[in-house]
Amino acid sequence: MAEAQSLRQVAQSRAPLSAWLGILLLFMLFGVIVLAVVGPSVRTDQYEQTRAKKRADILKGLREEDAKTLTSYSWVDKAKGSAHIPIERAMRLTMAELAQKKPAAAYPIATPPPAPAAPAAAATNPPGAKPATPPVAASTPPAAPAPPSAKPAASPPGPPNQSAPGTPLPVAGKSPTP
Repeated sequence: MAEAQSLRQVAQSRAPLSAWLGILLLFMLFGVIVLAVVGPSVRTDQYEQTRAKKRADILKGLREEDAKTLTSYSWVDKAKGSAHIPIERAMRLTMAELAQKKPAAAYPIATPPPAPAAPAAAATNPPGAKPATPPVAASTPPAAPAPPSAKPAASPPGPPNQSAPGTPLPVAGKSPTP
């Protein structure tokens, strides 16, 4: 009886080994068949060449269509009476129209409102004084506040004051040097 059990164990343990060996042989046979069919065939890039030719033909057609549109007259909406004209003609008409117009400023430049007057008790240094000098009280009486108006502040109608190119901007508290 012990021999019968040991024979069963040996038979069961060898069955998976033979199954794996059979599977391995089948994969090898499949690989050999694939290599025999695919290996000797001539490889060409005919597919890529046809795709590239189709793309080039489509691009050529689109460019011809664009050139035709840019160089011809046609209706955009006949019911409304709108049409498009060749681009060269449109550029000439635009240049002629712009040559007849006189250049003008687009919009007035907004300037900030003036700073409020300093109170009388505030002490300030006169322009040109050294920073270590004690401040002197202002001798002018305080200005009355401006009455509020319903209109928002608008920019003055004239051009803003401009200095010559290359001149420095004024700095508060310093006098200009000649």
